[in-house]
Amino acid sequence: MNWTLIRASDAAVQPWRNGGGVTRELLAWPSGDDWAVRISLADVSRAGPFSSFPGVDRWFAVLTGAGVELTVDGALHRVTRADPALAFSGGAVVDCRLLGGATLDLNLMVKDRVARMDRVNGTWTGRLRAETLVAAFASESDASLDCAGVVTRVPAGTLAWRLLPSETRVQLSGDDAIWMEVAP
Repeated sequence: MNWTLIRASDAAVQPWRNGGGVTRELLAWPSGDDWAVRISLADVSRAGPFSSFPGVDRWFAVLTGAGVELTVDGALHRVTRADPALAFSGGAVVDCRLLGGATLDLNLMVKDRVARMDRVNGTWTGRLRAETLVAAFASESDASLDCAGVVTRVPAGTLAWRLLPSETRVQLSGDDAIWMEVAP
């Protein structure tokens, strides 16, 4: 199986559930109506609350813009392009304040799964311990994925994803790329 590549520019723009912004869904797995894993881009152009997703675990990373301050169930978190992804409960009460204008943000949401989201500046290498859904997003510059010796180029503004068997060695190289793993 090859990597599935999804360009952000090809994803349809959809309003947020709460009407406060727009999103582009890059992946809803295994299906759009009944997803267990959802990866999306959000354009945040004004302050306000996030949509609630009870029973979902979320990760949030700023891709462009000065960043945001998120108040998550009363706790303040500053998230910029230099910061790691912020993980929080989808059922949390989240309010967003922009630090200096609009941002573009990457979101990973999972139901009943173990997941992670990491920023990569340079090279990240790992070996999967179980069958895993993996994804990489190349933000403003191209990235490359080396999966068991087969290299795939990921153009800027593109998500690459696939299911990989346990013990697969994988390497992501790029500037400001995002690595995601979800154990199905």
